[in-house]
Amino acid sequence: MTMNSQDLIDFLRNELHVEEPLDPGTPLFSTGLLDSVAMLNVIAFVEERAKITVSAGDVTLENFDTPERIATYVDAHR
Repeated sequence: MTMNSQDLIDFLRNELHVEEPLDPGTPLFSTGLLDSVAMLNVIAFVEERAKITVSAGDVTLENFDTPERIATYVDAHR
């Protein structure tokens, strides 16, 4: 299944209750908006929604700091 940055934004708002303004380029982890527990939830969402397995080595700010980067990572791993 496909997953885009808006799917992730919707997940952050609805499941993790993030109320701050979010767009595809919003830094999530480097700014402290989300913590390591939230990261686990994001990874689980990505794996379930996109039907991929995220390897521990791929969990970097380069791949997971913004909704757009996460969607790009998913596209590259489908």
